[in-house]
Amino acid sequence: MRSPATDVVRLLTVRGETVAVAESLTGGLVAAEITSVPGASKVFRGSVTAYATELKHRLLGVDATLLAERGAVDPQVAAQMAAGVRKALGADWGIATTGVAGPDPQDGQPVGTVFVAVDGPLAPETGATRGGKTTALRLNGDRAEIRRESVRSVLALLLKQIADEQTGNERAQDTERNGGF
Repeated sequence: MRSPATDVVRLLTVRGETVAVAESLTGGLVAAEITSVPGASKVFRGSVTAYATELKHRLLGVDATLLAERGAVDPQVAAQMAAGVRKALGADWGIATTGVAGPDPQDGQPVGTVFVAVDGPLAPETGATRGGKTTALRLNGDRAEIRRESVRSVLALLLKQIADEQTGNERAQDTERNGGF
């Protein structure tokens, strides 16, 4: 069975696109998973492991007020991390993880609370971001299991966003071919 990272590298290679990673609770595991795939250098731009909350603001551009009011374990923080790393590292896609792996709660959130996010390429026709999506997870297990499942989940979310975008593009092209109906 292929890993999600293998599928990410394969799909992005075919599409000629790149990915960058912003990580908090996973501490570099997402980047390690992607770069373990032969050929990853064609698609992997780099990563930022912003474990400390202030680095999420300083390096990734996450809104300081948001961080002060809600803490680092928040869906909007994950979304801004993904967008920030995509922009900072010049990638087509940005993905991010933030959450609580344990052993203790953080920012009022229980252990196992995780947010993963994807920020996609800009649509040439509008300049708006395509493929933006954040998912909330409630994971069980020990610290290592929560971190592993967070890696799997963010890669699965990226694959889904790429597939959804591809399906949308094919529908749009089919509509154009069929006279706009």
